[in-house]
Amino acid sequence: MNQVPFIAVEGAIGAGKTTLASMLAAELDMPLLKEIVEENPFMERFYQNLDEWSFQLEMFFLCNRYKQLGDTESKLIRQGQPVVSDYHIYKNLIFSERTLKGREREKYRQIYHVLTDDLAKPDIIVYIKASLETLLARIAKRGRSFEQDMDHAYLEQLIEDYESAMSSLAVTEPETTIITVDGDSTDFVADPEHFAHIVSQVKSRISSGHPR
Repeated sequence: MNQVPFIAVEGAIGAGKTTLASMLAAELDMPLLKEIVEENPFMERFYQNLDEWSFQLEMFFLCNRYKQLGDTESKLIRQGQPVVSDYHIYKNLIFSERTLKGREREKYRQIYHVLTDDLAKPDIIVYIKASLETLLARIAKRGRSFEQDMDHAYLEQLIEDYESAMSSLAVTEPETTIITVDGDSTDFVADPEHFAHIVSQVKSRISSGHPR
């Protein structure tokens, strides 16, 4: 692992990534890096017409996350400052592989690798694995208007895509520890013991200096 930990929290839409990342950052006294979501000007149009707006949406996310992570790497990580992020840059491929097709998908893959291959990668990924029922309940609770009519089939496919992505990252980024949280049975917001268990796992990986 790096001398200072770079922790990313991941999971499908509605899993609770930002909530858990914020809680971990506060508990571990680390800066929090939050992705831009609602500020994406293509978001509502994307949910209304996926084929028409997918490329614009994905490029906006990619460029903004690239800038965020690049700044974080130079200003914090290289200066010895641990960081908690509510995303891993790899999520761009997870989503774009599903939303883009043909030449647009291939162009996006090329741009993704040019921008991200030399970015710092997380030492620890806290992966919140949750069922469709749990995700839908949390999406409804947070009340983002553009998410309320989300296609359930799209969300179910995203759950499978995240499972495949975590398996892939375990192979392609073997230096990264993946801590899986059962989002169906774990309520890290309402139950202090559940959150304490996650914190304990993270601290154990940090103190050991050995990702596995």
